[in-house]
Amino acid sequence: MTATARPPTRVDLLNDLALAEALATMAGFARLSNDEVRAMRARRRRALGSAGALALVFAIGLGRWWDGSGAITWHYQTARGQQLAVALVDGTRIRLNGATSLDVTFAPAQRHVTLAQGEAYFDVAHDAKRPFAVEIGGVTARVLGTAFDLERTNGQVELGVYRGAVRFADTASPSSGVVVRAGWRSRYRDGTVGSPTRFDPAQQDWRQGWLDTEGMRLGDLVDALNRGGGPLVVAPPSALAALPIGGRFKLDDPGQLLAAIGAAYGFSVVPEGDRLRLRAISD
Repeated sequence: MTATARPPTRVDLLNDLALAEALATMAGFARLSNDEVRAMRARRRRALGSAGALALVFAIGLGRWWDGSGAITWHYQTARGQQLAVALVDGTRIRLNGATSLDVTFAPAQRHVTLAQGEAYFDVAHDAKRPFAVEIGGVTARVLGTAFDLERTNGQVELGVYRGAVRFADTASPSSGVVVRAGWRSRYRDGTVGSPTRFDPAQQDWRQGWLDTEGMRLGDLVDALNRGGGPLVVAPPSALAALPIGGRFKLDDPGQLLAAIGAAYGFSVVPEGDRLRLRAISD
């Protein structure tokens, strides 16, 4: 496969999760037959048909054909309730949460990611000659080599740094913003990058089924829950969506979690078929 400098080549493989599973298998074993790939698709459909099923797919070695010249783009995305672990050709590892979509572009002088929606954890391989930048919702995180998490909701973009340091700045003003170091996080909301605050990077997070809601609003929590495989939560009305909430919660039962939060914050959870709707107690 030949990469061209302009426009970047786009490789869109992972919309088919059975194909991603086949690619992961091929990284360590012999070539799969067409029948084996079809069998993987059938297993994937059965798995996704199970209520609350979580599909964690490993895509290993994708991009190995890039020769270091020109520019090439790979597209990765997940559906609700799916996660995807990706190993890039430079050694960088990315883990996508559910309902997440991103593009990775490699060029001779840079590595660039556009995170269109959702949340992803990045463990970036150091390469001083090719900085690594992630653009998400009007803000950009720039690093050389570090580990960090980026989450995009309707209300904000949140950065949490687990190792190293990240410059977090409005994309239109890359020299501005703040430097966020390991054990600190920052949020971008209403066009402003917030001052970093501490968090404990040793605590389990969404990768282990936990969510820390400190500094979040109820609407952001709904976005985070909707990346999982449980019932879809209807976007709450603006007054409820703006409620600030705080706490650390297990993500295995969204309905129960929202009911517990609602008891403290004055709203109820109403089942509507396979969906959940939040209503203020006064409604």
